[in-house]
Amino acid sequence: MPLVIVAIGVILLLLLMIRFKMNGFIALVLVALAVGLMQGMPLDKVIGSIKAGVGGTLGSLALIMGFGAMLGKMLADCGGAQRIATTLIAKFGKKHIQWAVVLTGFTVGFALFYEVGFVLMLPLVFTIAAAANIPLLYVGVPMAAALSVTHGFLPPHRAQPQSPRFSMPIWVRRCCLVRFWRSRP
Repeated sequence: MPLVIVAIGVILLLLLMIRFKMNGFIALVLVALAVGLMQGMPLDKVIGSIKAGVGGTLGSLALIMGFGAMLGKMLADCGGAQRIATTLIAKFGKKHIQWAVVLTGFTVGFALFYEVGFVLMLPLVFTIAAAANIPLLYVGVPMAAALSVTHGFLPPHRAQPQSPRFSMPIWVRRCCLVRFWRSRP
């Protein structure tokens, strides 16, 4: 019986992706959920099994990245990213568009982890670069820098208190960076 349920899951996955043109990531998560429930597993065990199957460490991150990429694609498709890009270009001008991206990166970085903010802002960076007719790195580097600084250095951020637990030398690096910066002529 378990092999029959798995075969039904494979057929359902192919049907969702080919016939209904569903995104592969969503179809895979839904089919995994359906197969787990058909096997008689409780819902909390099914979700835990999906996370363990995607990967212990990457379980939460892969789901966030997948859904974030889809949200970014929807933002780009519905015209939201284009509207944000034209507003930023109009307010800051083409000359100061990097500052607009830095401020947006700081704002997004306060509430989200680096990876999630990066995935959410990437379509916006592509749209701004295309709308302003400027190189992609001219906009992408300030965005990545703002997210990195917010994630790593600002104390109110959610990930910052966990840093010493994972990597003690981060405090040493911060102290050395401050000391180096102050000792410059």
